[in-house]
Order: sequence, then structure tokens, then C-alpha cells
Amino acid sequence: MPHPHAEQTSRRPGVGLRLIIPAVLAILWLSWTAWGGQVFGVISEVTTNDQATFLPADAESTRALEASEQFTDTASIPATVIAAKDAALAPEDLAEAQEFADGLTDIAGVDQVIPPQPSEDQEAVQILVLLAEDATETGALDDLRSAVADDFTGSWTAHVTGPAALTGDLTEAFAGIDGLLLVVALVAVFVILVVVYRSILLPILVLLSSMAALCAAISVIYLMAQADWIQLNGQVQGILSILVIGAATDYSLLLVARYREELLVEPSRFTALWTALRRSTPPVLASGGTVAIALLCLLFSDLNSNRALGPVAAAGIVFSMAATLSFLPALLALMGRWVFWPRIPRPSGAANTAAVETAHARHGSRPGLWGRVARGVEARPRVIWIVVTVLLLAGAVGVTDLKANGIAQSDVVLGETETKAGQELLEQHFDAGTGAPADIYADSDSAEQALDAVESVSGVASAYLVGDSGAPARNADEARVESGRVEISATLGDPGDSLEAEQTIIDLRDALADVDGETLVGGTTATQLDTNETAQRDLRVIIPLVLLVIGVILVILLRSLVTPLILIATTVLSYLTALGISAWVFNHLFQFPGADPTVPLFGFMFLVALGVDYNIFLMTRAREEAVVHGAAEGLLRSLVVTGGVITSAGIVLAATFSALAVLPLMFMVQLAFLVALGVFIDTFIVRTLQVPALGVDIGRRIWWPSRLGRAPHAVDARPAREPADHG
Repeated sequence: MPHPHAEQTSRRPGVGLRLIIPAVLAILWLSWTAWGGQVFGVISEVTTNDQATFLPADAESTRALEASEQFTDTASIPATVIAAKDAALAPEDLAEAQEFADGLTDIAGVDQVIPPQPSEDQEAVQILVLLAEDATETGALDDLRSAVADDFTGSWTAHVTGPAALTGDLTEAFAGIDGLLLVVALVAVFVILVVVYRSILLPILVLLSSMAALCAAISVIYLMAQADWIQLNGQVQGILSILVIGAATDYSLLLVARYREELLVEPSRFTALWTALRRSTPPVLASGGTVAIALLCLLFSDLNSNRALGPVAAAGIVFSMAATLSFLPALLALMGRWVFWPRIPRPSGAANTAAVETAHARHGSRPGLWGRVARGVEARPRVIWIVVTVLLLAGAVGVTDLKANGIAQSDVVLGETETKAGQELLEQHFDAGTGAPADIYADSDSAEQALDAVESVSGVASAYLVGDSGAPARNADEARVESGRVEISATLGDPGDSLEAEQTIIDLRDALADVDGETLVGGTTATQLDTNETAQRDLRVIIPLVLLVIGVILVILLRSLVTPLILIATTVLSYLTALGISAWVFNHLFQFPGADPTVPLFGFMFLVALGVDYNIFLMTRAREEAVVHGAAEGLLRSLVVTGGVITSAGIVLAATFSALAVLPLMFMVQLAFLVALGVFIDTFIVRTLQVPALGVDIGRRIWWPSRLGRAPHAVDARPAREPADHG
């Protein structure tokens, strides 16, 4: 039988034109990559890790922050110097601490220094230092830490802690995004691609295409952040890098697999590439478009950091598709068959096992690993999907143990830090909330009433009205009044970044609800509380919205009502299983104190949205095969042909997300483990066993209401007979 594309030979353009177009595309992409690569060095200019900027404008802590600007001339962030000895401090020790405090004003970036305050046990002294808002970028925090290390020597134990130190720890942790994170991710993907392709050149081209997609995305996202369209932070930037590399590589695997498949039967590499591109484009656009639209649902989030991830990640997916469907084909056209060296696929015969399996699958036989899997699914479909479902449900039970109601800010950065050591020392000698007070803004006519309400809350260690100089006012008449408001500073009895302190903020707001006029409770702890509560709200709103959007897209794409329901149900079950197992690992193996409230939402977005990728890869090919071979047999043939691609894509995606664990942040480590585990479950269990078994058991009704699978020449329903040879 002549090849179906043979009749197009006379209309093919010349070899010169076939090389000129790819060459132009390659030059354009390489130029954009070079420009985008330079943006990596300046993107920090539009990136912030200040938690207050994550919140919506209507959050109470955000409105309190706006009110605080009327009471201070500068935007400052507090740092606490805590210094202690094993015995009571002598007068000369207090004098030494005062001399040190006086010298801090010489450090650039220090806005104000509150005089040293000795502890009740007379063994420690604390100095509150107000640093400029950009202290971590300008080096003021580092200078403060150096001064503490140089001056408090001998029998002194001294540390710098407080909100400014926490921000510095986060900035340092995110410093590895553009370097270590990318290197680890690229090396991991390269090793996997070398094993998959058994070639050196092809993995390099695939990674070059992925990096081009990332550089292009970064350049556009930089302009979006510069125009204040999005609020970019280190967390979003790190996820973007991993997402683009993983997604672009996954799409490249699909294209290259189709290309190699066509090279086995087509003498012309240009025709083979065009056919592979034409057949790969619909599933790539469908899967990538679904993921991008699902990610854009994050625009409905109330948390600014979540809302920023939507367009940022969607842009990354769009450029991943663009690079895969234009830059990579251009590189493949220029390089020719030799890109697969030393296992070069040719029409005269398959030179490797994977090619043999693909060729046989197209002709109805099922050799190799995926052939054995298909035969096993065909033999006992109902037993397989029931057993798999029960096991997944058992794993999902662990979701009830997930503690995703927030963690102390000092636990965000993993390992021992000076900030943690300082907080522990502070708690030994002072009220734990010292250095991160709650800031309350009340109507000036209700100043005394508000102060009484604040002092009545059990979690408040002390409170006072703030006077004109920032010092405590003796009464309401001496309190500073701005725009009809007074400020109350409340020191909490628990560490300002703890869950107990968050409960005190809740109690404060309840107690102040009966005070005349509007009262606002802000500060570091209030910001953390509002962030956690907003994240919980986003989880309840975004997840149903994403499921609805994905369901509608799958119905339109697959022209079926049954298949989308099965795919969504199995993907969600896979996610819940990964979340349940992760909860056990977090609690008992890693012994984390809890989980960031955004981990379940981000895990859901990536596991469900990207899990749809594999569904679409499998089912679009199954639909193509079902037209000829029937529903069940078409699904089994799709399993054989796409099994290697989906498995490789899953391993690549799991490896790229695992790279997030190199950043010493609890959120990143938890997200890395959850997504990697979920991808493995989805790839090796759900997409390999559960979905094919369900499809075979249901038969042609899986495509209802479409009549797909009822073609007159198709093998109908269950593939109990030998499949017909339509090669």
C-alpha cells in the first residue's frame, strides 16, 4: 500500500525553502532567548517577598498598614537584637549595650533605634531596630548582623531576629532560583532524556527548546510586573521555571515520539516531520490550552500571590507550546535524522525496541512492556480498576491528617538559622511577642475603651497608647491622633509568627468589635493570619471552578460526556491519594510542624491541570484509533503507543518539580514531594491501569453520546477477538 502522503510529493516545496523557513525560525527564537536570558539578571528589580503585598486591598491587615503610614514618616521593618549572658547583667554590661545601640545609627538603612530594654530576670537586653523597607537588598540587615557579631563577644550570646530577619532569610533562600534550581532541574531532565532517547544530541535540542520557552516567558512576565499588572514574588518565579521546563519537555516528548514513528515509514524527513507536527499540534494545543485556562482560574483568587501565579504560569505554558511547535521542529528539520544518532529510525527497519513496539502497535500486535500491560488490562479490566480504586481510596484517607492551616514564619525556612536562634533566646527572657507587636488603630473618641478591650484579651502581655514621640502615652489625651485615629501597640504573649499569636489576633478583633467606630488590627501576625485565611478561602473557591472549566473543555474536545467524568474523577482521586500519603510523610517522616495553606491549592493546580495533559495524550490517540478499531481496542492501542511517551513525560515532570526541594523552604519541599508523588501515581497507576481498564470495561459507551467505536469495520466493544490488521 502506498504511504498516505505519497500523493503530496509533487506539491512539496524545494529542499532550499524547507531549510530556509526552519533557519529563520531558529534565528528568531535564539535571538529572543538571548534577550530573555539577560532579563534573569534584572527580574529581582520587580520581585518582592514582602508578605503584606500578597494580601488583597480589603484585608484588615492591609487597611491597618495603610493607616500606619499616617503615624510614621518612613516605611520601616523591625529587627530585634537580643543579647544575653548566663548571669545577671552588670552596670558595665548595660552601658556596653547602650553604646552599641548608639552606634547603630551610623549604619546606612537604620531608620530608628529604640534604647536597650533589660529583661525582668536582668540576664538579657533587647534593642529594637527599625530598618528601611529595602534593608535586605541594600545590605543594612547584613551590616546589623555583622555589628552584633563583632561587638557582642566573650560571654555574650547575641542574635538578630524579628520580621526583618525573617524577610532576610526568605530572600537568601530564594537566591538560588536563577542558579542552583535551574541547574538541578536541567541536569535531571538531561539525564532522563539521555536514557529515554539513548542519544546525546536530541536531549540537548529538547532542553534548548525548553530554555527558549523559559527565557521568552521571563521576558514577557518581567514587562507585566514592570507595568504593575502582576505582583511577582520569588515563590511564583521558582514555580514558573520548573513548570516551563517540565511542560515544554513533556510536549517535546510527544512531538519527538510522533516524529520517530513517522520516520519508520516515511523516507523524507521533512514529510515525516510535517506529519508528526500536524498530528501532535491538536493534542499539544488541547492539553496546553486546558492547563493554561485552568491556571487562569487563579485570577479569581483573593490572595495576590495566587492571583499572580495564574497569568505567570499560563504565559509559561503558552510559550512552552509555542517553542515545541515552532522552535523544536525547526531544529529537527535542520539536523535531520542524525539527531537520533546512534539509534537512527529508518523505513527499511526499526533499529530499536521502542520503534519496533510502535510499528507493531500500529499493525495490531502488542510486543514489549506496554503490550504486556495492554494484554493484562484486556484480560481482567474490572478486577484491575476496582483494585486500583480501592488502593487509591485507602491512600486518600490520610487527607484527614493534613495540617494545612499555616505554620510559624520561623519554620518557613528549613534548618537552623540565626533568626530561629534569636527567637528562642528572646522567648527565654522576654514576652515571646516582643519585637513583632500587634498594631491597633481605633477611633480617637474610643481610645480608652479600645485600650481596655485590648488589655482584656488573655494572649496580650502588655499594651499602651502610642504618643507623639512613639513612646507610651500616659493617657488618651497624650496619644497621637492622626485622621481621627489613635494607635495602640500590643505585645503578644506568644511568638509573633506562631499559630497561638494568630489566635490572639482573632480574639483581639472579636473584643474590639464592640468598640465604637472602626478598629483595625494589623502587624506581622495579623498579616500572617489574613494570608492563611485568604488561602483557605481560595481553596474552597478555586478548586470547584477549575474542575468545572476542565470538564467543559474535555467535553468539547472529546465530544463525550462519560469520558470527561471518568478522567476528572480519576485525576482528582489521584490527587487526593498523593495528598493523603504526603500528609503522613510530612507529619511522621519529615516531622514538619504543619503545611503551608497554599500547598493543597498549588498541588491541586499542577496535579489536576497537568494530569489532564496525560489524559488528553491518551484519549486523543484513543479516539483516533477508535475510528478504525473500536472503542476498547482503540484505547488499548493508544496505551501501547503512548505508554512510553506518557511515562517519560511523567518522570520528567516529577524530576523537574523535585528540583524545588533544593530551596531550603518548607513550602517548596512540600510542593516538590506532593507533585512528584502525584505525577508518579497518575502516570504509572491511573493512566496505565485504572483509565484503560475502565475504558475496556465500559466499552464503546465511554464515548457516549458520540457513536464513536461503532464503525462498520471496527472491532466493537470488548476486544475479545484478535484485532483486525489495518496496516
